[in-house]
Amino acid sequence: MIDHTEALVAIDVNTGKYVGKRDFEETVLKINLEAVTEVVRQIRLRDLGGIIIIDFIDMENVDHRAAVLAEFSKALARDRTRLTVNGFTQLGLVEMTRKRTRESLAHVLCEPCATCTGRGEIKTAQTVCYEILREVVRESKQFSAREFRILASQSVIDLFLDEESQSLAQLGDFIGKPISLQVETLYTQEQYDVILI
Repeated sequence: MIDHTEALVAIDVNTGKYVGKRDFEETVLKINLEAVTEVVRQIRLRDLGGIIIIDFIDMENVDHRAAVLAEFSKALARDRTRLTVNGFTQLGLVEMTRKRTRESLAHVLCEPCATCTGRGEIKTAQTVCYEILREVVRESKQFSAREFRILASQSVIDLFLDEESQSLAQLGDFIGKPISLQVETLYTQEQYDVILI
């Protein structure tokens, strides 16, 4: 598994369901040694750079760790890019840095999701409802309007009409102004506008 974050790249080595038949430690060593080749290949292929953390399968045996690290360093020796390998940390992770020479493969082939903007998650409709309620309170304190109109996605408007109808009514009483709702079909779940009328 290879996961990009803002600060680093995390690579996780797993056995899947296979754990071997006889000696578990020997099996783990064998899998980690096989993984070294693929990890190094993926680092070069994807042109991964910056801080890279590799989580090999946990090994208790110090000699096994040294063998994996030696194999890893040997495989990286063919990489012409400037890099440093700091070895195993106390948590059993291999820490390294690598200079990026061009845009990573993910940046070349992909673009951020229009809905989540690359975060991999979106706010729930309920979270967006609470954001809108806070926004209406802020705007009611700053501006004088006859009415506040909320433009949002269908899922958010549906929640305002159902579970959050009491909260919306209480807010209208609190600010002393009517609040109307309007569905915007092109809005994502996180998009909304509060219009002053």
